Amino acid sequence: MQTTNRFSICNKFILFLLLFICYKEGYSQEKPRLAIFSGPTATIQNSYPLITSNKARENNELPLLTTDEGEKMPFDRLYYQRIAAPVTVYVEMFTAHPLENDVKELYGAPDGYIDADGKFRKTRRDPSDKPVLKVELKPEDGLYPMPYMAVQANGKPWDATSAYPGSPFSESRQTFYPNASRIFEEIERDGGNIYGMADYDFYRPAPAGGYTKGLAAEARTDNGEGDIPPETLGKDFFTYGPYGASQNRMQLAKATNIVQRVMESGDYDGSIWLEGSPSIENTSYWMGLLIDSEAPLVFNAAQRMRGLVSADGDQNIIDGIHFITSGIWADEKGVSRIGSVMIQDQIIFSSREVQKGDARPGGYVITGGYGGIIGSMGYGPKLTFLPLRKHTHLSEVNFNRIPESVPGITVSNEGSLSNVEVAVKDENGDLIPESMPMVTIYKSARWKTEDDGSDDPASEVDILARIQDNLSQYPLAGFVGEGMAPYGSMISPMDAALELAALHGYPVLKAARGNADGFMDTNPDNLFIEGHNTTSTKGRVLLMACILRYGTYPPAKDPSNPTPEELDAIKEKIKLYQEVFHTH
Repeated sequence: MQTTNRFSICNKFILFLLLFICYKEGYSQEKPRLAIFSGPTATIQNSYPLITSNKARENNELPLLTTDEGEKMPFDRLYYQRIAAPVTVYVEMFTAHPLENDVKELYGAPDGYIDADGKFRKTRRDPSDKPVLKVELKPEDGLYPMPYMAVQANGKPWDATSAYPGSPFSESRQTFYPNASRIFEEIERDGGNIYGMADYDFYRPAPAGGYTKGLAAEARTDNGEGDIPPETLGKDFFTYGPYGASQNRMQLAKATNIVQRVMESGDYDGSIWLEGSPSIENTSYWMGLLIDSEAPLVFNAAQRMRGLVSADGDQNIIDGIHFITSGIWADEKGVSRIGSVMIQDQIIFSSREVQKGDARPGGYVITGGYGGIIGSMGYGPKLTFLPLRKHTHLSEVNFNRIPESVPGITVSNEGSLSNVEVAVKDENGDLIPESMPMVTIYKSARWKTEDDGSDDPASEVDILARIQDNLSQYPLAGFVGEGMAPYGSMISPMDAALELAALHGYPVLKAARGNADGFMDTNPDNLFIEGHNTTSTKGRVLLMACILRYGTYPPAKDPSNPTPEELDAIKEKIKLYQEVFHTH
């Protein structure tokens, strides 16, 4: 008996010790917490317009929706909505699947029967009575698909997003969701089972939908404090379509600040960014370069809006969640070893190499010719390759490596050029939106000018005009020249014009045409950064990050007649940029 007591005490002590170790090591049964970011022009957060149903049209004696042949639509489209009060519904048994009735002997008894007059009884009185199951629907149950019954204030039906063809934005409804919380609720209702996988907080760094009348703090479904003031299209939210409004460089800085602050808080095990399918390829790369985080960054898009047959966005989101919660992205210390990825159509893409090719399933392609697809979600999360490029917490141009100020270009009253310190971060350590570099892309092509053999830059009036505009407005700026594949070679006048831009102090990147498979040689004797095997659009993103990190070149006082010392100083600065392009 005494031995048993000692054994019991020993076991209790071991159990207590294990629990204490788990506590000290931070082990927990809590679900992972993910940050969900809403980006601009996001089809994945867009929905089919709310169209007045035929059920409502019949009630209001309005023209009915018809097929292309002019016949009444056989069914109303259903939209997720909330019921306002409990209601009892009688569901006919054996209608959930065509073959339920084939094994009806396996089922329990119905709750009752509905007769030909629609009356419910506990017992069957006639062979024609339908067996039913009784369901009480409650508001707290969540969303239910139902016909859309609303009409316009003037009594007309809603036939499209807008009140009438060509109506201004003020007389149109929005189809883009203001954040992803409602989408996650719909995914859960559809059987996505995502609420059991993780907890979610929703953020609006650059959303596609906005509150034009504002929103009270208690009504918010996103993370944030206080009321949301009235929001403006093109300033606070960004859509496509008839009321399209594109996001700008300043908004990218604001969004980057938000994502960095959220991810450096340590509150999240990963994040998902939702954006439009054509632009997400660049945002995913940018965030993968700038965000200093050891947690994974996932990017999702959709080729078809919500409510269409075979809409793909929900599955991409589910795959993104599975990817993060699987932990396959982590090294032995739990730190991300792959940085930012885009997950689309069950494929895991490295953000540096992914590019949209077409608006269809499987429409994303890889660039650079050597890898880019690093895993699959089709048979559970699996990694097949690891990217070697620097990213996130390893990036040389990430948020926390960007200094408070960098050298920019200024011109004196006499016209001489020099460097001037430009603040790129404010007193809070956030990126200053107005300091975001202006980087423009120029494409070279044969047969462009009267004499391709000339090295006179005068014919490249667009590049020369941009140089002058930069001098007057943008102390931080750069140029990207897209040349031939795979070497990035350009016609002589464009080479000369871009070299002149470099002599003015503006970093100039050369990239190959399209999705070139080859690697550009680095030439230490010219005034260009060679883009390795990057595309011009991806290269532009990396060049912007480099300018925030290193600033511009030391300009020649007279760009038309640089001294050997000035050329050497520019080439020395180019080495910093070139190393980043080789490794990121």
